[in-house]
Amino acid sequence: MAGKKPFGNPVPVSDLATEILDPVLRKRAGISIGLVQSWEEIAGPRLASHSRPEKIQWPRRLHEDDPFEPAVLIVACEGMAALHLQHEAGEVINRVNAFLGFNAIGRIKILQKPVLSAKARPKPAPRPLSEAEKSKLARTVGKIEDNGLRASLERLGATIIGQKRP
Repeated sequence: MAGKKPFGNPVPVSDLATEILDPVLRKRAGISIGLVQSWEEIAGPRLASHSRPEKIQWPRRLHEDDPFEPAVLIVACEGMAALHLQHEAGEVINRVNAFLGFNAIGRIKILQKPVLSAKARPKPAPRPLSEAEKSKLARTVGKIEDNGLRASLERLGATIIGQKRP
């Protein structure tokens, strides 16, 4: 895609997506995409692998004269990561505020829920097949002439049978 810069330089798709998503995230969740993308640097790799920032909850101001109050950062965590985040909350708050450039966050609220999507979770390995299952599978695909197709179907069959209980 040609960019809006002179000379028609190409622009990475991620930059275009950021321009589109950032205003939506700010309006809906009060959070910028930069914070989400930099979460691993802010929280550290150990915490970032089991947590993610969900929302920044700003306190309601009734009048323009009301003093500024810092917001609450809502973070989704899995299992023990919630305990680790609770212990390191002060440090994470300082890092988020340094990232944002001002004292925006006053405290962290932890939500315990799954963070990784089903796609990112490792699938369990299929169980080993019994001799009877192996021979039945070999008989089923044995009449296929193409060696590559037969091997692929045999692997597929072994995976399907291996996922079922014996």
